[in-house]
Amino acid sequence: MQGKIIKGIAGFYYVYVQDEADTRGKIYECKAKGVFRKDNIKPLVGDDVLMDVLDEAEQLGNIAQILPRRNELIRPAVANIDQALVIFAIVKPEPNFNLLDRFLIMMEKQGLNSVICFNKQDIATKKEKQELRRAYESCGYRVLFASARKRQGLKELKCLLEGKTTAMAGPSGVGKSSIINRLNPKANMEIGDISRKIERGKHTTRHSEIIALHRNTYIMDTPGFTSLQLFDMEKEELKDYYPEFEKYEEGCRFAGCVHINEPDCKVKEALEEGRISSVRYHNYKMLYEELREQKRY
Repeated sequence: MQGKIIKGIAGFYYVYVQDEADTRGKIYECKAKGVFRKDNIKPLVGDDVLMDVLDEAEQLGNIAQILPRRNELIRPAVANIDQALVIFAIVKPEPNFNLLDRFLIMMEKQGLNSVICFNKQDIATKKEKQELRRAYESCGYRVLFASARKRQGLKELKCLLEGKTTAMAGPSGVGKSSIINRLNPKANMEIGDISRKIERGKHTTRHSEIIALHRNTYIMDTPGFTSLQLFDMEKEELKDYYPEFEKYEEGCRFAGCVHINEPDCKVKEALEEGRISSVRYHNYKMLYEELREQKRY
């Protein structure tokens, strides 16, 4: 039987299997066969697997085979992700743009396209929305505005999620859970089913887990994205993750210009002329300094 690992904890893996008779599907509690340990292979949340059913009534099984992965993320350790959905509120709380840029850099570094969704648009001004759209669409990111409370923007969001496994990231208080529940009211029941089955996980640190929205469409809640240190990057690399710099930096006087203190820097010139977001550039300088300090110590 084929399924997808939606959660792993304490050596147990919870495999979601689509069921034509039940739109919620079934969740099997599985152990991984010893051959995986022997070959030093660790099943990951997001893996598509073949499993042997040991007890249909109790929904118990063994993972027999991990199907080929399309990709594998390092932080958090998950597999088969198609895109990232980064959710922030426009207001209440005010968006932390430094944290948003960290999310985008982490996703880009791992080869994932990101969609930015700003929630709570119903209590934001037109000017606030225009400034956010201008700052991030100019970098090449898809920007959506939504309101979980007013059910606004959800149709467009559903279209972007359709047929994909999407890693959802963002700080607390921005409405991630509300958006999931609006996209699929049955998600609460699926979460409840998992919670009842995974009693041992109730008092442990949260792990990445997948929620099936509907057939072949999954959202992965990724608590591992909430602590974002850029330790695995050289400071000179950082500019490569700001795509809006690319079209200007060929004109810089110095090859390898990092757009901080160098003279005749076309990126800084574009900043002064308003063609690059001052918020984005300010974050770039802060992150560059953070990476420089890390190397010193």
